[in-house]
Amino acid sequence: MNINQLIDHTYLKAFGTAKDIDQLVAEAAAWNFKSVCINPAWVKHAKEKLAGTGVLVCTVVGFPLGANTTAAKVFETLDAVQNGADEIDMVVNVGKVKEGDDAYVKAEIEKIVKAAGGRTVKVILETCYLTKEEIARASALVGATGAAFVKTSTGFGTAGAVPEDVRIMKDASGKEVKAAGGVRTREDLDRMVAAGATRIGTSNGVALMTAKEGSGY
Repeated sequence: MNINQLIDHTYLKAFGTAKDIDQLVAEAAAWNFKSVCINPAWVKHAKEKLAGTGVLVCTVVGFPLGANTTAAKVFETLDAVQNGADEIDMVVNVGKVKEGDDAYVKAEIEKIVKAAGGRTVKVILETCYLTKEEIARASALVGATGAAFVKTSTGFGTAGAVPEDVRIMKDASGKEVKAAGGVRTREDLDRMVAAGATRIGTSNGVALMTAKEGSGY
């Protein structure tokens, strides 16, 4: 298995500089990762640096809390697309999931998908804050939209991906699953893939490729 094409090589820290993004981009190009996943302010910069490499540019919307208004998330998506984003990882309104406002959650996802204009949309549930029933219900909502993936985590919550949640998300959504947060070793990656993940969000991409243990998220 070519694990490099599973990896969204990630840098989402608040204090990232152009130097940090340039290092991420260089690593992604060298290892032929699927994408870099970065904050919106860096999308245009990364897109220019990655021209001709085949590495996609992924960015985040409503990040990391998901509590922005739908209109704000739509604007973020449109802006990201204009700047060259290939993929959008949006955070659901976690409070709306927990209170059972399924119509709100589904409508918001559909609006982001529309704004993305055919680009891959991944829907972050932030599973650490949800019960197993809530994970299944939210995943089923994603399954009823045009989003391509349901994603476990932002990497900034109280916990990251766990295989049991990946399995629930895969079964309930019928979509692809991105496991993100806490994937630090090849064994971690293998467990996520065995549970059904087809994309891995991690800042430890190089460590995973060199059989080392990463220290990132």
